Amino acid sequence: MAESTVEHLHVELVAADRTVWSGEAAMIIARTLEGDIGVLRGHAPTLSLLSASVVEIQVANSNQLVVVAVDGGFLSVANDRVSILAERVELAEDIEVSQARIDLEEAKRLLDSSNEAEQRVRHAEARIRAAEKVS
Repeated sequence: MAESTVEHLHVELVAADRTVWSGEAAMIIARTLEGDIGVLRGHAPTLSLLSASVVEIQVANSNQLVVVAVDGGFLSVANDRVSILAERVELAEDIEVSQARIDLEEAKRLLDSSNEAEQRVRHAEARIRAAEKVS
């Protein structure tokens, strides 16, 4: 097999309604249903289910860190290309922490009445963690 000449990962971060971020990255950290995964150049091909959590993308050749909250979804890695697909993706800088905390408390109150509430709690917690990473 020929050695890759790609210097960085090409990343596509896609929500159901738009591409949230696309570019070159040095590293990605995400949480799958099996646990945390770090992806660097040359990573083995992988297809994983994401949990509602924070995803961190270290932008190539910079100190910039893209931090997002996802509500689950998929992570695909192949040939130094990474696709992160989720129904909802929020950039950390777009999350208002006070509103996320209100959403979390509301979701916790609903826990006893609905299975959907547990998913809302996980998503609200992920939003808070993402926003706090950049503040």
